[in-house]
Amino acid sequence: MFTRPSRLKDIPGIGVDRMGDAADALADPSTLRLENLDTDLRPWHGALAETRRAVDDDASNSYLPFLGQDRLRKAAAAHVSRLSGVEYDWRRACAISAGGLSGILNVLLATLETGDEVVLTDPIYAGLINRVRLAGGVPRLVRLIPGADGWRLDLEAFRTAAAGARVKAVLMMSPSMPTGCVLTREEWDEVARICVAKDLLMVYDAAMERILFDGRRVLHPASLPGMPERTVTVGAASKELRMIGWRVGWVVGPEPILADVGLVGMANVVCQVGIAMGGVAAALEAPEADVAGAAAEWQRRRDLLLEELKELPVIPPHGGWSMLLDCAPLGLTGEQASARLLQEARVAATAMGGWGTQDTARYLRFVYANEPCERLRGMGERVRRALGA
Repeated sequence: MFTRPSRLKDIPGIGVDRMGDAADALADPSTLRLENLDTDLRPWHGALAETRRAVDDDASNSYLPFLGQDRLRKAAAAHVSRLSGVEYDWRRACAISAGGLSGILNVLLATLETGDEVVLTDPIYAGLINRVRLAGGVPRLVRLIPGADGWRLDLEAFRTAAAGARVKAVLMMSPSMPTGCVLTREEWDEVARICVAKDLLMVYDAAMERILFDGRRVLHPASLPGMPERTVTVGAASKELRMIGWRVGWVVGPEPILADVGLVGMANVVCQVGIAMGGVAAALEAPEADVAGAAAEWQRRRDLLLEELKELPVIPPHGGWSMLLDCAPLGLTGEQASARLLQEARVAATAMGGWGTQDTARYLRFVYANEPCERLRGMGERVRRALGA
């Protein structure tokens, strides 16, 4: 008789698939698709050209090299070195993964013993929580505090969580998803101080680190005192480079850890998408203006959406692709608001149940990366009418 394995007991779905299927079933082009982390902004033209070339390149149709093509490993290591100020040897400190989240799982599998605890913020992407559990770890969630000016890390709660005897690592994302929280220098300094004092590993999800708004600048945790030797950076082509379907990520960090990350990668997905790696390398080598231009467009959409929803309890994001609506003041759960918006307003948005503690069920996520400003205008009235706000 089939018995569900215990490691899946506390792993819920993420809700995006169900909402996406429901929106597809409407077959209504007027539906605003704000439920999934897609984007309509094209990748850099040079990355597209390199990918087309790779289709006819026999070397791109190979299992080898297992750690990823040399050009991409060089580009990824140089990219992380540039942002962190830490020099990484691409031969020993960089491995390519089949997407950023595959890289996250590989790092966790390479570093955690069963029962080790990992500190994450709350709310946080359910897929990160799920991967901690798949790797045998136990999530310890630290609240992000919502406010009229955005989200802030509860530093006292972080200190308490990190003091646990079984805590092995901190998994941090900035900008965070789904909140768009960007850690301040003060917050990063305290996180780094505690990681050094407690000898904790920092797993840094850098998928959105350059998607920053209002003049904010990248602050890489490996740049802080005592952090280079304990920070593993996991990047991805999906968000900043707009190359979601390429399924390419990179892991850069201390050489002893990277050796095991590479070993786990070979035992997990074996190799990356061969025809995608050249295009991702070209995108990482592209002018900084490519990512800056995309971030500026996403900021315009964020600003418009904040204006449209200004009478509603929305917490402003400081970066990333999404923002949260607190449905509790409206007398609704995120799930109830999601259902109403789809049926009555033709707005597809994902409820946040399972994206942290039970309290996250109050939130609804709007992704503004995939709808242009022309379609977002007027959304506020649709939302208010559907939610009775």
